[in-house]
Amino acid sequence: MPHDNAAPAVKPYIPASAKLPELTIRALVMGVLLGMVFGASSLYLVLKVGLTVSASIPVAVIAITLFRLVHKAGGSDSTILENSITQTAGSAGESIAFGLGVTMPAILILGFELEIWRVMLVGVLGGLLGILLMIPTRRTMIVEQHATLKFPEGTACAEVLKAAASDTSREAAGEAARDSSEAQADASRRAKTIFGGFGIGLLYKALNVAFKGWKDTPNVEFGDPLKAGSIGAEVSPELLGVGYIIGPRIASVMAAGGVLSYLLLIPMIKFFGDKLTVPLAPGTKLISEMGPDDIRGAYVLYIGAGAVAAGGLISMAQAMPTIWRSVKAGLAGIGNRTAAAVAPIRTDQDIPMKWVLIGTLGLVAAITLAAPLQMNILGAILIVLFGFLFSTVSSRLTGEIGSSSNPISGMTVATLLFTCLIFLIMGWTGGKYYVTALSVGAIVCIASSNAGTTSQDLKTGFLVGSTPRLQQYAILAGALSSALLLGPILLKLNDAGTVYVPAAQVAPGLTTDVSKLHDTGTLQGPQAEQDGKTYHVWQKTDAKGGPAGKYFVDDAGKVAYLVDPGINGQFNKRPDGSEVKKYDAPKAVLMSYIIKGILDRQLPWTLVLFGVMIAVVLEMSEIPSLAFAVGVYLPLSSSMPLFIGGMVRWLADRRNNKLSQYASLNADEKQAAGDRSSGVLLSSGYIAGGALAGIIIAFTAGILTNFDQSLEQWAQKNNPFYEGAMSDALSLLPYAVIVGLLYWVAREKDAKA
Repeated sequence: MPHDNAAPAVKPYIPASAKLPELTIRALVMGVLLGMVFGASSLYLVLKVGLTVSASIPVAVIAITLFRLVHKAGGSDSTILENSITQTAGSAGESIAFGLGVTMPAILILGFELEIWRVMLVGVLGGLLGILLMIPTRRTMIVEQHATLKFPEGTACAEVLKAAASDTSREAAGEAARDSSEAQADASRRAKTIFGGFGIGLLYKALNVAFKGWKDTPNVEFGDPLKAGSIGAEVSPELLGVGYIIGPRIASVMAAGGVLSYLLLIPMIKFFGDKLTVPLAPGTKLISEMGPDDIRGAYVLYIGAGAVAAGGLISMAQAMPTIWRSVKAGLAGIGNRTAAAVAPIRTDQDIPMKWVLIGTLGLVAAITLAAPLQMNILGAILIVLFGFLFSTVSSRLTGEIGSSSNPISGMTVATLLFTCLIFLIMGWTGGKYYVTALSVGAIVCIASSNAGTTSQDLKTGFLVGSTPRLQQYAILAGALSSALLLGPILLKLNDAGTVYVPAAQVAPGLTTDVSKLHDTGTLQGPQAEQDGKTYHVWQKTDAKGGPAGKYFVDDAGKVAYLVDPGINGQFNKRPDGSEVKKYDAPKAVLMSYIIKGILDRQLPWTLVLFGVMIAVVLEMSEIPSLAFAVGVYLPLSSSMPLFIGGMVRWLADRRNNKLSQYASLNADEKQAAGDRSSGVLLSSGYIAGGALAGIIIAFTAGILTNFDQSLEQWAQKNNPFYEGAMSDALSLLPYAVIVGLLYWVAREKDAKA
């Protein structure tokens, strides 16, 4: 279908003829720094619960506020185009964090090291590739299909930028300047809300976790007749904020999946297996000796993984019409753009196509030659094919349903399935090809995630009148910077939660031939103080004599420790009894199961198929299976705070929608208003503050070990909020304060009052 090359009917806020500062050093640097901050907090979230939320509006609000402070201190105020550049560069961190957190921890489960160069290469190459692959389709999706693809978060972000436009920007837009307006007051209120939420989230998390102020995961375990059933909730500000932003529908469905696991599947397995006299595979001990977490680890995780895989594939099948339309529109748009007139207006300038092509070919060459990725020519070709396909699909789906609802994990599942099937046909099985397949999936995942983010930012720029070419430069810089930072953070979070389990506990008497072991390692973190020896590293791939995994072996060949990683590890207590926080990384587990299940057929397929049937039943009942499946996989303690946040959003929206200013709005407009409300801003602050506090606490775990242990011992003896018969109930009191505050802030005043 031919496309009309006439100027778009939509008039941008800043006309193409206007000359305003745009890609300035201060705008780019601030965007890069904010991208790192929100990227780090997003990585923490995706490791905890397998999802992130859009960072565009929070970054825009913070940028506006900081630039305004600079103006009050005597500097020049920022233009709306500078603010657009800042939020564009700052949004890249969140999408790269999602891709890394969804895929790279799988390398640990597959029996390999989480190497820093491998993680950084995947982040950099995938992030940059996604941006370049999206550029050829920009005019088709952003301009020509403006009325069809709404890009809800991008449109909401544009409204935030326009509402806080400086006098210089308003003058360029043809509006009257103002000295003190309601819009300026509104921008100040938004800034106070998000910074206040950040401070509250940071303080709450520090008091809760670092200073042992109260129990962080209150939990109740039931006896007969619901033996092994349990309910718990991680009372953290970041998960509460995520629940508010994703809304009551998705939050409730995810929590329902957790209820199925913890109040049906686990008690049912306990009921039917309690009298067994031998372990039931894939479990390794009697069910009668298992608690809820043991049953979850041995059986329910596989059921959840099957449900997630099926949910991802079903979402892909449902999106096939969109995929086909997107590919056709993208290819037609490229051909049409090539024939377009030269010297386009400022608001229609992209990075020249020859540089896009050169950059893409350069990235593909780097992917092929990068030794840590263990890539081959076929893998590189698959990256190009799947990368372009899913980058196009991701951009279009972002336009239709928003970036927070974009099924990137489903696209990654499809990529891994097809890649592994092709490898199986080629006879490529075994450890080396695990890494190759995961590298393909990881790069495509990050590329498609970042393509969706890029398209959303370009939509914001289209509405406010930014120069696309400068936005593309900005997000390339933001993606590169965030990718370089997030790799070390991922490794540090894993190291902080690693437990060195004495061999006597898991593999007594296990030995191996040290002459075949070439790598060495030492204990890290708190346990290094008790044992500073250097050991041989053994990557054990079978379950004979002890579980598969990474081991430390002494010079005599005797196994000393099982190295249980912080991400997806099974042991949450060190030998001295101190607690360790683990990261479930639910979607990374799924990726590892797909690779192992297809290439080496090492899965308990009966349990996996149980999960598949759960997803099928849900889809037949018109319930979104992917969100429910993630809830089945996650601990209920992680999905319950999402449910609480979603219910607060439901109460706030229900009240606000009755106000006079909402009377004339349709359902979509009410949803959009809620997405840029004070409740969303406070939730964004909760997320950033709580997640960053969690990262800092994890980073300092190995430095402040003695202080932490002393504080924990004191709290166990003297703090009834932390330990004791009433600790579970008492720990809900401070949580109720931040829940109540969120609802109070989310309530709006009636315009007629």
